Amino acid sequence: MASTATLNPVPVSQDTVDACIAWAVSRGDMVNFRFCFISYSPLRSDSTEDVSTPKYSYLRPADENDPHYREALELVQRPEIRDHVSAQLSKKGQAQLPWELVLKLADNAVRLNKMTTAAQAYELLRIRRRMMELFYVEGDRALDDNRIDDAVRAYAKATALGYDYAAFPEPLPAVPNYQTRALMMHAIYPQKPEDCIALQPPDTHLRAALGYLLSDEAAARLDSRPAPTRVAFLETLVRTLDPEWDAFAKRYHEACDMILKYGDKNKNPEQDADDGASLAEEIEKAQKERDWNAIPATLLGRPIDSGAWWQYLKELAYQHPAAPLFISRQIVSRDVEILMPRYVKNSEIVQRLGLAID
Repeated sequence: MASTATLNPVPVSQDTVDACIAWAVSRGDMVNFRFCFISYSPLRSDSTEDVSTPKYSYLRPADENDPHYREALELVQRPEIRDHVSAQLSKKGQAQLPWELVLKLADNAVRLNKMTTAAQAYELLRIRRRMMELFYVEGDRALDDNRIDDAVRAYAKATALGYDYAAFPEPLPAVPNYQTRALMMHAIYPQKPEDCIALQPPDTHLRAALGYLLSDEAAARLDSRPAPTRVAFLETLVRTLDPEWDAFAKRYHEACDMILKYGDKNKNPEQDADDGASLAEEIEKAQKERDWNAIPATLLGRPIDSGAWWQYLKELAYQHPAAPLFISRQIVSRDVEILMPRYVKNSEIVQRLGLAID
């Protein structure tokens, strides 16, 4: 005879329900928050699961003295919210989440820098765009007071609340994707030096950098600011996104030195050509003798086996988001194409980011 599932032998107390929901809210955890309300939630009275078992320890508070948890618990225990939660846990079908708790969860997600969760929660409440604008305004006020660090944080949060309405199968938060954007930036081989992003005029390069690292909308908002303010903003943004930037700058110098060394060796190939070989053959031989792939490997800090330029570019963009702004593709022989350092010598951006060599 087939066994039948039995109801939870230990009824879930209201205090347990409150605690589990409040903990998810205080942690900005949308996944666990939604799980508390689904049809097979262990918080439901008709559940066959016991929420007090180790299996569900992640739902229960890890620190009941946490001030954010205590604040969320006080909100959950309000009579009108408690009644709403009880009704949703008792009914069949999809639950209607309490908006007060969703809003608090979103605010906690911002506090913990869980911006993807925050974007989802604000979008659920249909206030995401409004919250983006509030963060932009906060950043603008910080810029007015020359508080660059605060401005960068506010703009970064505003950008992180962006949404991708073209995502499949449903709209999703627009997360940073520097690897793809870097490939798009370098997709077309530069026909002349000024075609590459790194050698653009300073103002053009600055605008492109802000658009790439944040968004075109954020870059447009910053256009009205004086150039020194935007340069300081960019420097702070780069170092905020990449705490290891100075290590990259050191490797960047090493790669520049390698280029200078290789260039000196090929300064007068006519003088070194063998009598029995043409100039073209001698140049090709000299090019092959150089380890050109050592240049992108130096930039990245490690070699990639059989790594093409685009593989190095993706890895660089992942480890150092701003790096693609200061490099260019370069064909160095018949069958070798690499990434090389490129920058405008007198650029204030390059100077402040420590990339210029003496």
